[in-house]
Amino acid sequence: MSPPRRRYELRRNDLNDRIEELIDAASRESSSPEDIELVRQLLTTSIHLLRDGTSRAELKLVNSALKELRHAFRVFSPHSENRKIAVFGSARTDPKHPDWGNAFEFSERLVRSGWMVITGAGDGIMGAAQGGAGRDASFGVNIRLPFEQSANETIADDPKLINFRYFFTRKVVFVKEAHAIALFPGGFGTHDEGFESLTLIQTGKSEIVPIVFIDEPGGRYWKDWLEYVDTHLRERGLIDVEDMNLIRVTDSIDEAVAEIEGFYRNYHSSRFVGDHLVMRLHFAPSDEQLLGLSKEFAPLLTSGVIECTDALPEEEGEVDHLPRLRLHFNRKKVGLLRGLIDRLNEIAEEAAPQLDARRREIFEMPLPEGQEDAESEEDE
Repeated sequence: MSPPRRRYELRRNDLNDRIEELIDAASRESSSPEDIELVRQLLTTSIHLLRDGTSRAELKLVNSALKELRHAFRVFSPHSENRKIAVFGSARTDPKHPDWGNAFEFSERLVRSGWMVITGAGDGIMGAAQGGAGRDASFGVNIRLPFEQSANETIADDPKLINFRYFFTRKVVFVKEAHAIALFPGGFGTHDEGFESLTLIQTGKSEIVPIVFIDEPGGRYWKDWLEYVDTHLRERGLIDVEDMNLIRVTDSIDEAVAEIEGFYRNYHSSRFVGDHLVMRLHFAPSDEQLLGLSKEFAPLLTSGVIECTDALPEEEGEVDHLPRLRLHFNRKKVGLLRGLIDRLNEIAEEAAPQLDARRREIFEMPLPEGQEDAESEEDE
């Protein structure tokens, strides 16, 4: 009797056996069964593409995308414990414009606080942000275009510069790696990045991060945009009232920096474990505060209440020392969930002396999981 088929494999057992042999030869002692299964499925998918008669153009697309992502993962991996901010804005902004100086100062200040900066590696706002961050604290995720997009002098030829062929793989890397997003005035691409980031957070496809839109002092570029969003999206019911919590517009660098750093004052990160959202904190609320949070944010809950917990078994190795909140989140009201994060940060402000002592004790906390073209790198 032939062995039972796995959920996802080829119909020919001889080909499945060859995949198994390849997996056995390539696996490391530290490879987990879960990781091995995912790679097995990747290989199976590749063979399916060949046997499906997939066109050469489609095979090139899949091949290039996978190689680009693999290369990007390798570049970012040594810096996984550093928080990073993605900075977007026009490649055409002149160094004499106030927006250019704001981007430089904004990035410079965040890097002094331990952050790293990711930009599209071009000139204008991107060059300003990279200049403020400095080469060591910069990543460049460049898109190959027939115009505008040569790498700026700060990141050019740096190992942390990645050249992408496809916008979609580049966006995956931006979203995966960024713990905050800042947008300065820009064109179609800047608005695309802003709305896509908001869409991914609103729909729960990426973790909540602070998104700040920065005008020049007294400027109205983003203020006018915000009025449009409020009038034509919120008032018409095209987005929830609470979705406006995901947006911060300011013309002050001080306020922009405070928004980014304040978001992580208490909140650290989150992930789903089964049907429950687990939020990692630096400081746990009291029982009385927890009861109030459960009442105030009841619309977030499918059932039960918000409760405190230690690290769950499924989170082994993921900042185990931090306290958690666990809630049966309905996965719908993400804007209101941002309100909960803000409230938790306010609680931390009230307990600032105790929290600061804890921060000093665990000074550097690792984050959980999650120049050359990728196409030209040598296979190992």
